[in-house]
Amino acid sequence: METKTNQFLGTEPVGKLMRQYAVPCIISLLVGALYNIVDQIFIANADYLGSYGNAANTVVFPLTVIALACAVMIGDGCCAFVSLSLGKKEVSNARKSVGNAVTMILISSVLLCGIYLLFVKPILTMFGGTVNEETFQYSREYFFWISLGIPFYMFGQAVNPIIRADGSPRFAMISTLLGAVLNIFLDPIFIFLFRWGMKGAAIATVAGQIVTALLAVWYLLHMKLARPSKEDLRIHRQIAGKTLLLGITSFLSQISLVAAMAAVNNMIRKYGALDAIFGQEQYAQIPMAVVGIVMKFFQIVISIVVGMAAGCIPIAGYNMGAGYRHRVKDLFTKLLLAETGVGVLALLIVECFPGQLIVLFGAANESVHYTDFALKAFRIYLCLIPLACVNKACFIFLQAMGKAMASTLLSMVREFVFGVGLALLLPLFSGLNGVLYSMPASDLLTFLIALFLIKRTYEELQGAVSRPIS
Repeated sequence: METKTNQFLGTEPVGKLMRQYAVPCIISLLVGALYNIVDQIFIANADYLGSYGNAANTVVFPLTVIALACAVMIGDGCCAFVSLSLGKKEVSNARKSVGNAVTMILISSVLLCGIYLLFVKPILTMFGGTVNEETFQYSREYFFWISLGIPFYMFGQAVNPIIRADGSPRFAMISTLLGAVLNIFLDPIFIFLFRWGMKGAAIATVAGQIVTALLAVWYLLHMKLARPSKEDLRIHRQIAGKTLLLGITSFLSQISLVAAMAAVNNMIRKYGALDAIFGQEQYAQIPMAVVGIVMKFFQIVISIVVGMAAGCIPIAGYNMGAGYRHRVKDLFTKLLLAETGVGVLALLIVECFPGQLIVLFGAANESVHYTDFALKAFRIYLCLIPLACVNKACFIFLQAMGKAMASTLLSMVREFVFGVGLALLLPLFSGLNGVLYSMPASDLLTFLIALFLIKRTYEELQGAVSRPIS
């Protein structure tokens, strides 16, 4: 009876399924992204925090992404494994994957929380927190409270894709939405009314994460298709390994942002100190604050892109498991077209309306140097964002098809070889501008490789290639 519930994934029109699954997933990821973005907007518009608080938020941001990377590796991997298993009518394996995912996320979240609390200073230093004393103090305060919420944050984010795989994308969306709404409600109260500063922003965020985590626990106890038993919580090495392998692309797509931000933040600190303007103490935090804002806009776009692709994971996984390759091909085509459209729209916004974007982040309270650098950063850093969107879609769809190796290799090349390498190399020739050009250069080089894999994927789905891509 349980396996019949998911059979519509192999019979309903692909476009309808894509809308049904992708829209809630997009909203869930957008809402998740809003936690940090909303914090930064309120922080930037608080006159007693300003660009120092903005820079501090930028320093801590990649550290929250590390937690997210671990969570989505387990959650997205479980989502893909469950979808493939249900397509093959292997319900027992689906349940074991969910149980193993719960155990892995509990263990990893507590360990990461402990590491963060024990090594605050070296971690913040690694991510550019010592650009000046004010930025470091604000970073330390914000990071402490955010670290306390890591187990709740990771649990909610990991279970979210599992809920989607269980056939409840709307519940996944609502659980995340309620947490984010609470954060938005509490932020102005804690920051402006109570004047708790960075602590207030962090506590508001953690409160929202606790709500999402509690709803995730409730759902796990009421799953429709793959509710785990106590026995399923015991780690099964083969299933846990396959789950993590299927989720490694999601991990790399997030952790790459951490590696790139670490490289970018340190290059900004190094070459900003050599700049005639930003080498001055009162302006030293501006480049880091600005690049953080640009990355937040990019995060919004990528949340849409990843949401569309991740929403297709249960559909692609089920149809691959059931052998309906023509439906997978149709889904892939629709996804690539949609992702390209999102990228083009985002490009028009950053090239035509960067001034309006930076106003949201307190530009009115800052110097002209802040505004000038922000305009340049938006237009250069994101000038090839359509290619970034297609690249992300390719990564995740290959993962959904079970092509973990091809997906992982492409992600590693983009994020570590190009993303980090060019962020370290180009500033040697162009200073701060080199940091900005590292992003489009990485996306262009990755796109050239992605085109080859896209072609191979179509050939395999058409039956022209007998051997698998990975």
